[in-house]
Amino acid sequence: MFTGIIEEIGTIAGIRRTGPMFEVSIHAEKVLKDVNLGDSISINGVCLTVTSFTAGKFSVDVMPETVKATNIGALQPGSKVNLERAMAAGGRFGGHFVSGHVDGTGIIVRKERVENAVYYEIEVGEDLVSGMIMKGSVTVDGTSLTIFGLSENTFTISLIPHTMEETIIGQKQSGDMVNIECDMIGKYVGHYLRGTGLGQGQKKTSLTKSFLEDNGFA
Repeated sequence: MFTGIIEEIGTIAGIRRTGPMFEVSIHAEKVLKDVNLGDSISINGVCLTVTSFTAGKFSVDVMPETVKATNIGALQPGSKVNLERAMAAGGRFGGHFVSGHVDGTGIIVRKERVENAVYYEIEVGEDLVSGMIMKGSVTVDGTSLTIFGLSENTFTISLIPHTMEETIIGQKQSGDMVNIECDMIGKYVGHYLRGTGLGQGQKKTSLTKSFLEDNGFA
């Protein structure tokens, strides 16, 4: 479990490919202070497992499915990445519930400076938009952000100077791909209301949007 509050920007040290999978090594500092083998670290919003580490570098294995579903496959030596350790049970919770399981990718279609903020409009599929709401939370390359604009196939976020400086999103331009994770709570609620993806022995819910509206809950 993560919060979407980026701890540091790491640098890809090397990539060793073995068929459809590969091993990535990353230069870092802060996330290595208390690292252990098997720890989870979010890399651009993707939860990956530490397989080895030294004083200034750690490595992770990336499976084919992760390459297909995220922008990890586009990384090269020297690429910058957002890093966050898994949340400590006794730590402060500064962002929102983030699983590190990316729902899909988006493409930045507009970057605009407005006074001290920078607006990013990101194009995504309708399946991702359906999991978003105005002023709701979204994770972009592992960074917890708030949605303040929404259309049929895009959403808009606003970055303050601190976020521009402390995450890799500030370096992104129009045409760049980003990893997207929709709000975890919203996904579970939407799944329950739709009654989709039912497992064996489960029944479709009778709780509907109309029921909620009729009873004053929506």
